[in-house]
Amino acid sequence: MKRFFLISCIMSILASPASEVQAQKRLTREHIFSGKPSLTKRTVYVGGWADDNHYIETDADQKRYKVNVSTGERSPYTYTPENIPNVPIARQTGDKNMTFSPDGKYMAFTRNNDLYAIEISTGKEIRYTNDGTDVIYNGWSSWVYYEEILGRATNYKAFWWSPDSKYLAFMRFDDTKVPMFPIYGSTGQHGYTEQTRYPKAGDPNPAVRVGFTPAGGGTVVWADFNEKDDQYFGTPYWSYDGTSLMVQWMNRGQDNLKFYSVDPISGVKREIYDEKQQSWVDLDYDERVTYLRDKKHFIMKSDKTGWAHFYLHTLDGKLVNPITSGKWQVSRLVHADEKNRVVYFTARKEKSTQQDLYRVDYDGKNLKRLTFGEYTHQISMSPGGKYFISTYSNVSTPPQTTLLSNTGKVIRQIANSKADDFDQYAFGKTEMITIPTDDGYSLPAVITYPTDFDQTRRYPVIMSIYGGPNAGNVSNTWKGTGNQWWANEGIIQISVDHRASGQFGKEGVALMHRNLGKWEMKDYTTAARWLKAKPWVDNRKLLITGHSYGGYMTCLALTMGAEDFDFGYAGAPVTSWELYDTNYTERFMDTPQENPEGYKNASVLTYVDRYKGLLRIMHGDMDDNVHMQNTIQLVDKLQNANKHFELMIYPGGRHGWGGEKSAHDRAERIRFYYQNLLEKPVPEHLLK
Repeated sequence: MKRFFLISCIMSILASPASEVQAQKRLTREHIFSGKPSLTKRTVYVGGWADDNHYIETDADQKRYKVNVSTGERSPYTYTPENIPNVPIARQTGDKNMTFSPDGKYMAFTRNNDLYAIEISTGKEIRYTNDGTDVIYNGWSSWVYYEEILGRATNYKAFWWSPDSKYLAFMRFDDTKVPMFPIYGSTGQHGYTEQTRYPKAGDPNPAVRVGFTPAGGGTVVWADFNEKDDQYFGTPYWSYDGTSLMVQWMNRGQDNLKFYSVDPISGVKREIYDEKQQSWVDLDYDERVTYLRDKKHFIMKSDKTGWAHFYLHTLDGKLVNPITSGKWQVSRLVHADEKNRVVYFTARKEKSTQQDLYRVDYDGKNLKRLTFGEYTHQISMSPGGKYFISTYSNVSTPPQTTLLSNTGKVIRQIANSKADDFDQYAFGKTEMITIPTDDGYSLPAVITYPTDFDQTRRYPVIMSIYGGPNAGNVSNTWKGTGNQWWANEGIIQISVDHRASGQFGKEGVALMHRNLGKWEMKDYTTAARWLKAKPWVDNRKLLITGHSYGGYMTCLALTMGAEDFDFGYAGAPVTSWELYDTNYTERFMDTPQENPEGYKNASVLTYVDRYKGLLRIMHGDMDDNVHMQNTIQLVDKLQNANKHFELMIYPGGRHGWGGEKSAHDRAERIRFYYQNLLEKPVPEHLLK
């Protein structure tokens, strides 16, 4: 599910005496909404490396430079991709995802659901497939793969060049048995209907094949899988030399992941990895497998122990040893130093709400933290692993950028975005807190208190959430000034992560198996009661808000959790899980046929009789992800029960909406908060 986070960021109690606070400047509307310099200032942007001894810097005028690590000397820099010729090629309107081969000799693309390439030197067009139709797609994703498996960043691309440029691997999708879902467009005199092949929970999925074609054209070789099996294929990985393709395979129940090494010449597959979990196995890890250049090993990322860690395997799948272990989570493999047999990686080890860089030997020994302080670090490492750059912040420190050696030694600071007059401003400060549950969890939260916070006053609260499995949004990072208007107006802002948000590893996430909604609501209501017990909280004015899964949680809070929440502002909510797609829903819930009671208990529709307070629902009428059908079914139930609520439809809106609708969307939220939380008129300048 695409994660749209309508999250108000958060801040904490001023340490200064009240007399000092009142002498400070307040952030104005221009500071908060119009980009006027305030708590931070513009700095250079560091994005990537030219080579192992020069990083790339972009200044305020968008000029790029390469900077010498040792001397700091800058020189102009222009990026020139290797092997990519500067050859103008005339393309047809329907040509999509044009991608050069690594050697620059071919450019592959799809047209009308078939796969093609251009031979650059001659301009010759090569057609690899011939059977594309409105339900057969070659190299172009079926919707559920685009949304849930390969990812929206692919723009439906489902083909991959081999590193030696000899072969093109691709997926072929057959949507013949996938049900059609109509999406109605209301423009014009008669309107129109988009026909989308969308498999809802329990429906047939697309049939998928994995194929290989020689770069110059020829017979397609199909990998040795049966396309009629109920199965999923994840993003494949080519070996370094292009002699095999690692194909991720998963059963429909999503509790068994296998990796196969497939020969692109014969299509013969060889099983090299088999993982089963009682709940589910995630198919969508970024960079789950990293091939090593020794052509003998790969590094696998898995959460099979209940926590995500790295494992060293031989190419035939034999486990050599775990590289990391413990009750903490690795995030990303940054660099493998094969000469010294060292892995550099990011992880949430010190605290689940912050990221650091570590190094460890292949055998799991000599683990060392390379970053510093209580910050969240974003890392860019040089190609050879000699140096790294960290851009880091926390809730009270604006981003800074520093250059370090691979031992963690600071070489120099590159940028500091903290404004020179930072300390002259009074603003709502943020702090990291935890909220205890009655069964032993400490839920991470980030809270922004009102400017000039006074514990003898009572303030309304906005709780911003997302809430999906392994999708926590509480992090110890700088939150900017976007939350400062509400801090100035006297509203507390908080975001809380529940036990299955990923903050407690896969151990916590797996609790959601077959019962979405249960643990999230237990923990969110715990947070609500914790807040309302505070003398500085107005216990009649707790608003919860979120989009997509967050919209689902908001609707559930005003129904199942209506005793604890007063207002809800929900965007594009799932209201009953049989209305959402197969891959995402069944991963957690199994099918409606297998788990009817779980689906009933997880549905907002089940709890409409408990509804009270005031809920505002927003939805784009052409949402192709969470269909407006979800909102319509909830509206129907609320009306039949004679419940008062508010509804805002955005014509032409998808799972999000922008353009001309943005101003209205923002103004409506402002009106809702002023009317219900602040009980005073909206300043006119905010609505312009």
